[in-house]
Amino acid sequence: MADQYYYIAAERRRLADTLDSLEPEQWMEPSLSEGWRARDVVVHILMGPEIGTMEFLGLMVRNRLDFNKVNDVVATRDTRTPAELVAAMRANADSRFHPPGFGSEAPLTDITVHSGDILRPLGLPHTVTDDAAPVVLDLLVSKKAERGFGTKGKLRDLRFEATDVAWSSGDGPTVTGPAEPLIMSLCGRTAALAELSGEGLDTFRSRLT
Repeated sequence: MADQYYYIAAERRRLADTLDSLEPEQWMEPSLSEGWRARDVVVHILMGPEIGTMEFLGLMVRNRLDFNKVNDVVATRDTRTPAELVAAMRANADSRFHPPGFGSEAPLTDITVHSGDILRPLGLPHTVTDDAAPVVLDLLVSKKAERGFGTKGKLRDLRFEATDVAWSSGDGPTVTGPAEPLIMSLCGRTAALAELSGEGLDTFRSRLT
């Protein structure tokens, strides 16, 4: 696989192109990220590339070290226009930011999942490339994902298999499906569960709902 930042930049630009075509009301539609509109998710995607370390630490202090609160404040209080947000997405496409303790697989996963958060409720296609899918899936079933993506306890004693790329992980009753709905479901997006199957699906669903 090429430098993962190549795929991150490509996905950011691809999302920017799609966002450019949205009607104003579509920016205000609820996303799959609970409590956030489509525009809020776009702001969140920009958070890593745009907010420096000192600014982030200041936000943490002002919000009592509550990282989830900081995320919400940044996402929901931004006042930029859709055109400005699209321009910012393109301007930051080549950012090599990654959160502490992670590598490039984290921003690749972030742009992949949050693109789905925006596009799926709007009825727009959300495709994940065959090169990116295994990298994202590997992160989501890793120990690191328990901390950064909220998967702790949800994947235990289950096997996950993609039907469109060569990828599988885990032992136990199987949950199968295309990589894209697998990725979204592993991140807790229950809207994608209908596209999965397997003897482990009911157990997995019960852990997400």
